[in-house]
Amino acid sequence: MSKRWLVLAVGAAVLVLAVAAGAMALRGPQTDALALQQAPLVRTLQFSARVATLSRVDVGSTVTGRVAQVRAQEGAQVRQGEVLVQLESDEPRAALAQAVASERQAQARLAGLRSSGRTAAQAALAQADATLRAADSSLARVQQLVAEGFYSPAQQDEARRAVDVARAQQRLALAQLQANADAGTDVVQAQAQLALAQAATVAARARLAQTALAAPADARILVRAVEPGQIVQPGKALLSLALAGPVQLVAQVDERFLDQLQPGQKAAVAADAFEDQRFAARVLSIAPAVDAQRGAIEVKLALDGPAPAYLREDMTLSVEVETARRERALVLPLAALRSAAAGGMATVLVLDDGRAQVRSVRLGLRTLDAVEVLDGLQEGDTVLPGGNVQPGERVRTRTVEWVAGARAPWPGTVRKGQGADAGAALTGAMGR
Repeated sequence: MSKRWLVLAVGAAVLVLAVAAGAMALRGPQTDALALQQAPLVRTLQFSARVATLSRVDVGSTVTGRVAQVRAQEGAQVRQGEVLVQLESDEPRAALAQAVASERQAQARLAGLRSSGRTAAQAALAQADATLRAADSSLARVQQLVAEGFYSPAQQDEARRAVDVARAQQRLALAQLQANADAGTDVVQAQAQLALAQAATVAARARLAQTALAAPADARILVRAVEPGQIVQPGKALLSLALAGPVQLVAQVDERFLDQLQPGQKAAVAADAFEDQRFAARVLSIAPAVDAQRGAIEVKLALDGPAPAYLREDMTLSVEVETARRERALVLPLAALRSAAAGGMATVLVLDDGRAQVRSVRLGLRTLDAVEVLDGLQEGDTVLPGGNVQPGERVRTRTVEWVAGARAPWPGTVRKGQGADAGAALTGAMGR
């Protein structure tokens, strides 16, 4: 009797197990599922950039000379006109003094012609006029006496010669007076000599000024390549300056991301050594041409505020540009797509009446691990990853919470309580 009951009990247990297995088979395998919901979606692009100023200039000497002083230090801020390097200037100073003396001499000669020289010429002309009048009167008397027979013809000839000499002296005095006039030859020659002396003074002063190397504008000294006592030659760069002006960031961005960039986009910038001192920038310009060798395009960014004190010329920075944003979008993990997006269309598996069904969707904004669904799904639809589930298969779902941009055990998902907020930004990485 006990054996009989034992056989019946074993048979009943086997029957129960068989029924349970059949029920499990009817319910299908268990798989992760995602309840589609609205969430912010942000796409960003990360790349490296370097600090650059609007202009960089090299300062050098235009004359050969020995360096007397170097008043500049690397990293120092200098003002326009501030002397940075002083060359020895004894010889140029002596040449300038000689040129100034020659100029003063020419000025004195010109002033003399216009004052005492002109007065002397006027007095000489008056004297010549008087002498000519006296000679004319004497000739008239001699001619009368000769006619009366008191003088001989020889005396008359002598009186005529005296008149001729007086007239020649008058012409000479008049010519001298005209030469001392404002347009006279002596004055014009003196003016030319003065102009020549003045030009020599300007040249000497310029040569002296060339011994002092000054900052062409407000700037910061980047490189100092000169020391006191050094002999410098024209054309050699002694100092390298970054002219003061708006700081710009210059980056070489992979051309694959050109369609994501536009002038005016906001960016967050940080240096590796100052990660906690991030600052804001914006895309200023995008180069019209692509570097064929590197396959990159130059992008310039401008700072939105004052430049941080730690910025240095050519410093490498990390830039994150926000290239697109959706405040509310139906966000789907890329891992849920069963087919590659072509023409903005793809397919996904959704849970419909307990079974996995294929549905076509139209896609919008896309990031590294997420995509915006524009059409084909609604908020609350259950999406299946589709890895080991076949269309039409009955499935049992285990709901998971997916957060954009978070690392997850199932590609594109995280368990509840893990990961970041639903609005986490997605990062577009690129080659540098």
